[in-house]
Amino acid sequence: MADRDIAMIFQNYALYPHMSAFDNMAFGLKLRGMNRAQRGERVTGAATTLGLAEVLPKKPRTLSGGQRQRVAMGRAIVREPRAFLMDEPLSNLDAKLRVEMRAEIARLQRELNVTTIYVTHDQVEAMTLGDRVAIMRDGLLQQVAKPQELYDRPCNLFVAEFIGSPAMNLISVELARSNGDVVATFGDNALAVDQRVLERRPALKRFEGKGLILGIRPEDLEDAQLAGGAPEGRRLSAVVDIREDMGSEVFVHFGVGGTAVGGEDVKAAVGEEAAEVAAVKGNVWVARVDRDTAAREQSHIDLVVDTSRLHFFDPETGEGVYSED
Repeated sequence: MADRDIAMIFQNYALYPHMSAFDNMAFGLKLRGMNRAQRGERVTGAATTLGLAEVLPKKPRTLSGGQRQRVAMGRAIVREPRAFLMDEPLSNLDAKLRVEMRAEIARLQRELNVTTIYVTHDQVEAMTLGDRVAIMRDGLLQQVAKPQELYDRPCNLFVAEFIGSPAMNLISVELARSNGDVVATFGDNALAVDQRVLERRPALKRFEGKGLILGIRPEDLEDAQLAGGAPEGRRLSAVVDIREDMGSEVFVHFGVGGTAVGGEDVKAAVGEEAAEVAAVKGNVWVARVDRDTAAREQSHIDLVVDTSRLHFFDPETGEGVYSED
């Protein structure tokens, strides 16, 4: 790492317990032979940027988790490397600190303008911090794209389920023509595929009269009562199973008819663990609706589907259905 001029920030901070915060930050510079005055200038500057000026004399054991992580970041910053490598640097912090430190890292990255490779299992960190995001599965690269493209055009079922919280709702559907429209049917439900989806996904023509997998994100479902009604071809009728009040929004869990996505048929496409979760989950979907919803557990609800944002996947390969290429 040192020979390649890459600074590492570890998950467990990796601070020397017997050294002060100042000495921890300056240690790498000392090994390089930098004189005391230069080390002091670099460390003081980084400490000011990170809000650590008051804790420089203290030992790591007296610092909070957030302060320890900032010291670890400061130790990397003072080196002024060509690149940073961050290995899940926020995983040991509580939820509130994670949010604060995420914003701190974003600000530092903007100010320092140094190439940063950030490894994380947290999709929120990936989406908010990354200019480009690479999604890996079992050591294999699945997709590399800008965060918004990963969300809008996931290349396969694995990426589709990984990006988004709550995860994308999936169901096996039949695609057919009805009164001039292309309709996706599952159970007693029939959704008219928006013309914009057909234009963006010309390969859907190959699946007419066949089965494929439909994906709908929870945020693309809206309470029809608040939306002023649910037109035919965009309506889902259901009974609320669980209502989760999140403050600014409500998660509504409900059952849908049709064949759930899970088990052996898609194990190769989404991975064994994801397939098992889907099989247990069955046909329970989640809608992310406005906090003013009147939905109550065991009550009926009509939902409006944004059919311009439907996702489709090949049931055999799990690949997203887009162009004919």
